[in-house]
Amino acid sequence: MSIFGKIKNAIFGGEAKAAEPEVKAAPVAAAPTERAAISEVDVASRLDSIPGSDKLNWRTSIVDLMKLVQIDASYGNRKELAQELGNSDYSGSAEDNILLHKQVMNKIAAAGGIVPAELKD
Repeated sequence: MSIFGKIKNAIFGGEAKAAEPEVKAAPVAAAPTERAAISEVDVASRLDSIPGSDKLNWRTSIVDLMKLVQIDASYGNRKELAQELGNSDYSGSAEDNILLHKQVMNKIAAAGGIVPAELKD
C-alpha cells in the first residue's frame, strides 16, 4: 500500500487501523477510540482523538502527522510520499516538508475529509 494510502486509511478507517488493537497499550488513561470507515470525516477531530496527538505538532509537521498515525517518518518514506503526490524534487528541507504536509491535507480533503482551510493552504 502507498504511504498516502496508509495515512488516508489511518484517518478514514480501514486496513491501516485494522491492526491497531494488537499494538501494546501505552500508559494512557482513556481507552482508544475505534475509527469506523466513513465517507466524510472531520480530519482535525479525528486526529485530535488519537492518544498522544496533544504532544505532536501534526497540524503543520508532516513528520509529526506520520508519527501520529504510526507510519515511519524517515526521509525515505517522506520522499516516497512526495513522489506519490507528484513532487519528484523532494529534498527533505523545511520548505519541502511544509509543502508535503499541505499536499497531504489537500488530498485528504479531495478524498472526502473535512479539513480546516489553514491546514490546506
